[in-house]
Amino acid sequence: MIKVNWNGQQKNVEEGTRVLELVEEKERKNLVVCQVGAQVKELNYRLSAKNDGMSIKLLGLSNAEAGRAYRASLRYIVAMAFHRIFPKVKIRFSYNISRSIFCCAITGSFNMARAADAISREVKRIIDEDLPIERVTVTIEEATEIYKKFGLDDKIEILKYRPENTVHLYKCGEYYNYLHNYMVPSTGCIHNYTITPYSPGIIIQYPRHDLDAGIPEFEEEATYCKALQRAFNWAERTKTQTVTDINRKIDRGEAAEFVQMCEAYHNRQLAELGDAIEKHIEEVRLIAIAGPSSSGKTTFCNRLRIELLSRGIDPVTISLDDYYFEKARIAAIQGKPRGKLDLEHIDCLDIDQFNKDLFDLINGEEVTLPRFDFTQDARVTGKTIRVGRNVPIIIEGIHALNEKLTRSIPKHQKFKVYIAPHAQLNIDNHSPLSVTNTRLIRRIVRDMKFRNCSAASTIDMWQSVRNGEFRWIYPNQENADFVFNSSLGYELCVLKKQAMEALTEITTSDPQFLVANRLIKILKYFRTIDDDSLIPCNSLLREFIGGSCFKV
Repeated sequence: MIKVNWNGQQKNVEEGTRVLELVEEKERKNLVVCQVGAQVKELNYRLSAKNDGMSIKLLGLSNAEAGRAYRASLRYIVAMAFHRIFPKVKIRFSYNISRSIFCCAITGSFNMARAADAISREVKRIIDEDLPIERVTVTIEEATEIYKKFGLDDKIEILKYRPENTVHLYKCGEYYNYLHNYMVPSTGCIHNYTITPYSPGIIIQYPRHDLDAGIPEFEEEATYCKALQRAFNWAERTKTQTVTDINRKIDRGEAAEFVQMCEAYHNRQLAELGDAIEKHIEEVRLIAIAGPSSSGKTTFCNRLRIELLSRGIDPVTISLDDYYFEKARIAAIQGKPRGKLDLEHIDCLDIDQFNKDLFDLINGEEVTLPRFDFTQDARVTGKTIRVGRNVPIIIEGIHALNEKLTRSIPKHQKFKVYIAPHAQLNIDNHSPLSVTNTRLIRRIVRDMKFRNCSAASTIDMWQSVRNGEFRWIYPNQENADFVFNSSLGYELCVLKKQAMEALTEITTSDPQFLVANRLIKILKYFRTIDDDSLIPCNSLLREFIGGSCFKV
């Protein structure tokens, strides 16, 4: 017998007991996974002596890690449905607009729209059967034979880069698959989803942990959709759609060529952006730039300035940070004590003064700008400037695309740029990689290198960062005139070494282990690029690994 902490009380259980057996029957379908100590485990996890004295926490759809397991399980069931009724059709999942999953056929001219109803019915049938999903451990050789049977050649390829000698697979009836995530104990646990035709495939929506397990209304985001499609097309043309594609380039000794190819894509985007601004330079007076954390905004602004200088356009940059109110003023506005201030709220900025200064500058007036002294927590007098005709002003910040911030400037005088990584990259066809994880890995490396901040500290603050993005950045991305994809196909190969060193310092008993372990499981599949001399000094990646010619 071992003792565990169950619902706040000590409970004696026999070794080998599954966590699911401790849950009342009526509650089982509302749960997804569990947390044993600091680790996420499946509900079918069997307790052993090593779990003696540990706390067990049941995780439902209000938990982020449970949400990831739910999504993976839903993808598993959709893939199983395809195998049942269209066994020769190969499909690929990717993240898409409106926080959904896109599923498309990569086999010939298969019509996904016509198949949507049949797939929906089969998915429902599988769920209604409430089939057990069992985790099994096999050798690499056994996994290879199983994948061959199911036509999952892409999964065979990724096995070459797996450092372990064994493989976890999930068995449901006669079907096998692995989606690089934890799974629900049975198909009947998936009870909330939508499947909708969306050319040239289908859109799958799922409950969001941050929306009280609700499914958000599908929103047509044309600007973001075009950016994703462009990223998909580029990855397809350059054969960088999967981790295996990327690793092959390094294995063939093509790392330098690969790096330069990705950098050339950034150069091309900058040239296109420069063309668009130059074309409208008679009316563009303000260039507003925004994007989520660790998108490379600082380096991007420097490179955009150089791009414009090469066209005879000499922009002036104004920092939004200089328009912050003092914390005492913010506390009065928000009605909160200093320790609980929302410093990302747009009302923390002196919008009236900012608009007055912008208006005067654009209309040829001389303006003395403020400068915020963070050591004094006060605005002081800054430089005095005058902006000439056809000289645009660049602003960058979390609120830059928000019309409230620049309300005194007519829309036709503003050129809005949204920057973020939009990689359409998969571990294999059924396992898309989230760019949010890429941004977090970027930030972990940067914070460790330049801010004396551990990986654990960065992980701790990440959810707060994400909350601010959802509130202030993503709602305004559709207002952008240009979307810059700051993803670099080779970057995880470079970030891997430093990130892994930082992440492995987090132990299994640390609360940050859940996230750290997830990132390690992603990074382990990538080949390493050790020679960072291959990376240009003006690369956006230099913002995170150091060595930037802009001294970011």
